[in-house]
Amino acid sequence: MTHKATSLFLILCSLFLSSQAQPDRWQQRVKYKMNVDVDVNSNKFTGKQVLAYSNNSTDKLDRVFYHLYWNAFQPGSSMDVRSQELGKISIGGKPDWDTRVKDRIANLKPEEIGYQKIISLKMNGVPQPFKYHETILEVNLTKPILPKTTVTFEMEFEAQVPLQIRRSGRDNPKTNVRYSISQWYPKMCEYDYEGWHPTPYVAREFYGVWGDFDVTINIDKTYKIGGTGVLVNANEIGWGYDKPGTELKPTAKDKRSWHFVGNNIHDFVWAADPEYKHLVRKMPGNGPVIHVIYNFIPDSPGNDSAWERLADAAVKVLPFIEKNFGKYPYPQYSFLHGGDGGMEYAMATLIHTPGLGTAFHEWTHSWFQMILGTNESLYPWMDEGFTDYGETIETAFYEGKTEKQKLRDTFAIKPDKKGLKEQLATLPENHPSAYNSYYSLARSNFEEPLSTHADHFNTNTGYSIASYSKGAVFLEQLGYIVGASVRDKILLEYYNRWKFKHPNANDFMKVAQDVSGLQLDWYKQYWVNSIKTIDYSIDNLWEENGLSNIRFKRIGLMPMPIDVQITFKDGTTEMHTIPLNLMFGNKKQETTGEKFIVENEWKWTHPTYTISLKANLKDIKKVEIDPSKRLADVDQKNNVLELNW
Repeated sequence: MTHKATSLFLILCSLFLSSQAQPDRWQQRVKYKMNVDVDVNSNKFTGKQVLAYSNNSTDKLDRVFYHLYWNAFQPGSSMDVRSQELGKISIGGKPDWDTRVKDRIANLKPEEIGYQKIISLKMNGVPQPFKYHETILEVNLTKPILPKTTVTFEMEFEAQVPLQIRRSGRDNPKTNVRYSISQWYPKMCEYDYEGWHPTPYVAREFYGVWGDFDVTINIDKTYKIGGTGVLVNANEIGWGYDKPGTELKPTAKDKRSWHFVGNNIHDFVWAADPEYKHLVRKMPGNGPVIHVIYNFIPDSPGNDSAWERLADAAVKVLPFIEKNFGKYPYPQYSFLHGGDGGMEYAMATLIHTPGLGTAFHEWTHSWFQMILGTNESLYPWMDEGFTDYGETIETAFYEGKTEKQKLRDTFAIKPDKKGLKEQLATLPENHPSAYNSYYSLARSNFEEPLSTHADHFNTNTGYSIASYSKGAVFLEQLGYIVGASVRDKILLEYYNRWKFKHPNANDFMKVAQDVSGLQLDWYKQYWVNSIKTIDYSIDNLWEENGLSNIRFKRIGLMPMPIDVQITFKDGTTEMHTIPLNLMFGNKKQETTGEKFIVENEWKWTHPTYTISLKANLKDIKKVEIDPSKRLADVDQKNNVLELNW
């Protein structure tokens, strides 16, 4: 074969083997066709939904469940009561409630609440009995859905848009956006290998069924809309959808119909306002179209330029995201001004400001939630934590400096009144904020295992730091265990193997083990399923029989491999890596130009470990455990030994 032919053959073989390695996990499938009619005066809309539901499982389904999220925005709801109960807990002198929710639901007037009401529901033309459980609709079917069959549900429903409180709603004075319409339609709950997941809407995250969405929104003709999917009647609408910079096309009708289609997604969001502005960016080649849709905010100088910057930043950052996490598979993505912070949805996000950190974070959810689709209620750290990790490296790429470098620059021009510069020395170059937050949580009384259900954390503080920060540390520390370049390969293989398949924690760990060649189940057991902490120390140093001996001690209850750097008087260094016996192997050298020594494994049952050097004791200048600071050691004061002979 020629060189090119050989390369092509190897590529084809690689693709074949990769496809052979794909996990075989069935997925249910949905196909929504929805048409809604919005009354902007009453803030209500009526809708018709035709849902083709494919039962790809081997199980007979005697009932189905729908989410009715907006029923949470009523006084006395689970979301209302839970928020007020958490508000009774004081952390740092402040109530531990979500500051966006507080007790606001309890004070909603009838015209301000949200609701979703089912007018009628049929399966294959036959009316079905249903029962409300606040934000969950239970449908006990008159005839079961057999395995490997598809049925059609026809539904008529009515909804009232709640005043903006959490994620979805109307008339948020901070954004001036009229409608942020998320979690707005009766949504089929997920049924997977574990069974049904009719998770009530109390506070946290979501889980959905992949499928195709065909949505038509009829609304007052003065309104402009951005949302999930491709606008298929762009020539009729104009407003930059047909060609960048065009105006909204006139119509003699009182209402305009916006027709969006999105395929292989598991949710749909849209936002509407008469004053919206629209920026469009096209990625080179066959890349997606990026829409930035935002509202004018009075007395906000630079508002337009900030949104322009976001649009340009998205173009710059997307190739970096794809290189690290996998290719973006959809034809478009929309940044929609709205909501109450940042909230991710399929092919779009709601963001309340043009801040790049928030934008990068929500966009990265497209990979870890919209494409991989973990059950966020059970594994919030696999979405929020991995996304937090991605946001940090994307921001560093965009700005040309790490988060730690930015903090060092800040301390160089501002007085360090709180002693943070000294604290910074204990944190890694990447993700220092995540590590610092985790350390605070580990030293508090609020930490709970990452395996805790998202809605069942005892505090908002405990949930937030665990899911976001400890989840991000999980990945950075994984790089410490297996090597950063290997960790990066793990993330790409994770995407390739599990996209559109709802992976769980064990699925990720299996990928990590396959790519690294190391056993890593212990890491999940300790870091995810427990709150045991890492703490190692340099215990003793002595010379005996011509050898210099250094003894280390494990103080914390979580065992880890440890890297030890030894600096000699002549300025040379050695990196000694001590594998944990549970790994059945060791990481390879990460840096060049330094002697790298793999020591014998440290048995997790043994509290101490000694390494011996063929060197005079007085030739050693410094011994340091993990100079990279990626090991999440909760007490680093005993990690460095300076020798002044």
